[in-house]
Amino acid sequence: MSTVKKIVIIGGESTGKSTLCEQLAAHYHTVWVNEFAREYLEHLGREYTQADLVEIAKGQLAMEEKQLSLANKFLFCDTDLHVLKVWSDYKYGSCDEFISDHIITEKYDAYILNSPDFPWEEDPLREHPEPELREYFFNTYLSMIKETGLPYCVVEGDKVSRLETAVTFTNSLRPS
Repeated sequence: MSTVKKIVIIGGESTGKSTLCEQLAAHYHTVWVNEFAREYLEHLGREYTQADLVEIAKGQLAMEEKQLSLANKFLFCDTDLHVLKVWSDYKYGSCDEFISDHIITEKYDAYILNSPDFPWEEDPLREHPEPELREYFFNTYLSMIKETGLPYCVVEGDKVSRLETAVTFTNSLRPS
């Protein structure tokens, strides 16, 4: 049985998830899981399809498994399959069973939700800079996280404020 707590950093595009994962991993002297979708899409060479989301899900889960064996007390995951479900539902109107089934079976210990108040940074892989869509995705993730019943916090503000909030929250998850 693993004593490593898996914490998902989740949020919309360009909300600082990777930055926060990297900061938290450095703070706790552990490893973190990159967002596999970025790596996959950068090498795809074509527009992605709904079927690609299943391949991304498989890659994300494999990266989590690999990094879990290297983690020290905490493993910070840059997104989880909830992101793929939300994206698939939004873009295609449905979600593949593989993703939905693994959302139910994968176990995490907590979520840190990044607010969309972080400045948008242009990137060829990002699709929705519109403030109303950033708010839509934030509210969708918040609702999904609440449904898990797991502890969560929302981080806002600049990188320093976000890290401080995330560290306080993460410290509260340590066993007594």
